[in-house]
Amino acid sequence: MTNKLTKKQNKIMILGATGFIGKNIALYYSKNLKIKATYNKKIPFENQNIEWIKCDLRSTRQINNLFDNIDIVINAAAVTSGMRDIINKPHIHVNDNALMNINILKQLFKNKNIKHYIFFSCTVMYQSSLKKQDEKKFNYRITDKYFGVGWTKVYVEKLCKFYSTFLNTKFSVIRHSNIFGPYDKFDLEKSHVIGATISKVMKAEKEITIWGKGDEIRDFLYISDLIKFVELLIKNQKNKYEVYNCGSEIGVKILDLAKLIIKIAGKKIKIKKNLKAPTIDFNLVLDCGKAKKEIGWKAQVNLSDGIKKTLVWYKKNTFL
Repeated sequence: MTNKLTKKQNKIMILGATGFIGKNIALYYSKNLKIKATYNKKIPFENQNIEWIKCDLRSTRQINNLFDNIDIVINAAAVTSGMRDIINKPHIHVNDNALMNINILKQLFKNKNIKHYIFFSCTVMYQSSLKKQDEKKFNYRITDKYFGVGWTKVYVEKLCKFYSTFLNTKFSVIRHSNIFGPYDKFDLEKSHVIGATISKVMKAEKEITIWGKGDEIRDFLYISDLIKFVELLIKNQKNKYEVYNCGSEIGVKILDLAKLIIKIAGKKIKIKKNLKAPTIDFNLVLDCGKAKKEIGWKAQVNLSDGIKKTLVWYKKNTFL
């Protein structure tokens, strides 16, 4: 994938460049451009094309003037976690995420020179369904256990639309499906489902345990397809505010996903179901017809190939 932004065109700031999505985006754009990126605790890696800026985005003092001389802001900053924390610590998704996004948008308004602002939302605002969900299917009824994270994201989406009426900035909201690939956390507590399952499979000798029956259906997207989505948004979005779904448009059961990872990893292990573990009975497959029509995007990496690429990276970069 070739970076088509030119040095003359855009000065890019990536928020949350220490996280899974943000780090992949930072590494991609820094191949050919000098960019700026934020971190909170420590610089995650050295790169001569990245100017690292220490900033706690929850702090109004630290975020002040952050966007001076910036054209494009890509906001990948968020408090993220796995299923356990969504159920047991729902407040972390509400308090911190709401506060940091309020601060970010306030600075965006003060700056007034930003050409494009991209916000990574989520898909939990949709109702559970076996049918593909398009952007219009959100009906303000969010599944109970997703209520906190869902409404926080919706609130920020609406703030983006609100500020778009005052500024010349283009605002893009990306409702992406389950993203996976290199630099995921691969942490049983904090990772998303593919990262956690890969970690389980690679460490297991005889069996792995999945939470629940494994009947829940999800839409999975490899990270390079998300990066291409961002690139096409910057190039092709025409309106000042848009919401786009971004997914593979293919539904996969969690149990089938686990079987596929085991097969690709070449391991002979059994799958055990923990029916008492915290789960959310929720099915989702995205309809991405709007993105195809308006910005010319379609997912290119299938699930099997994406898992193969992720496993290659995992074996090279983690201690089993």
